[in-house]
Amino acid sequence: MAFEHILYNVTSRVASITLHRPEKRNALNGAMVAELRAAFKQAESDPGVKVIILKGAGEAFCAGADLEYLQQLQLNTREENLADSKELMQLMQQIYYHDKIVIAQVEGHAIAGGCGLVTLCDLSYAVPEAKLGYTEVKIGFVPALVAVFLVRKIGEGRARDLLLTGRLVTAEKAASYGLLNDVIPADRIAEHVAKIAEDLCTGASANSLKVTKKLITDVFDQPLDNALEQAARLNAETREHTDCQRGIKAFLDKEKMVW
Repeated sequence: MAFEHILYNVTSRVASITLHRPEKRNALNGAMVAELRAAFKQAESDPGVKVIILKGAGEAFCAGADLEYLQQLQLNTREENLADSKELMQLMQQIYYHDKIVIAQVEGHAIAGGCGLVTLCDLSYAVPEAKLGYTEVKIGFVPALVAVFLVRKIGEGRARDLLLTGRLVTAEKAASYGLLNDVIPADRIAEHVAKIAEDLCTGASANSLKVTKKLITDVFDQPLDNALEQAARLNAETREHTDCQRGIKAFLDKEKMVW
């Protein structure tokens, strides 16, 4: 599929999805959201993809909603705005529940919807110069969709701090809040993220990664006893999977398993 607002390529089982509107600081609009949905769907259905890296071209990771897009929203009917909101909701669900591991490589500011994208990723790394924040309340908007995921990721107290103040924070502060996994210098971040992606590709079973990610996301949606029942069922099912049988045999034979 040809894309206009993003770049998509696959190398060594790693799909790179790059927001590619550098002249607009990779701001989101309806067309980009649709292309992101298509790219994540393509990566999910490709058996040759095991890890996805999400990044931005140019100086910014993503500056949030495009100004022309915001202007158009003022002219929409309620039904049109609801349909548009659901399109963004479905993109967020795609990333959060994706079968593959998604890593954010944040080499510039991630603001509002851009910070929302970072929130959804399994692992996130940023350069020290990056600022992150959810600025929606400052323009009379509401960070409605991202709030659902952010509370899960960093807890209610810290989510209240970031969402209600709308302030931008440093990458170091974002890491201390649990929004980022680490802060990496600009001259090393691409290599660092690539190494993590490579280690995931060669050091872990694709099935184990998928099932573990599903377990992490599902436990929030049910009572403890139900979550434990699901965990026990997944444990038993995984033991029957070829990956598990191969991995245990290699371990017992003292052989290095390369996935």
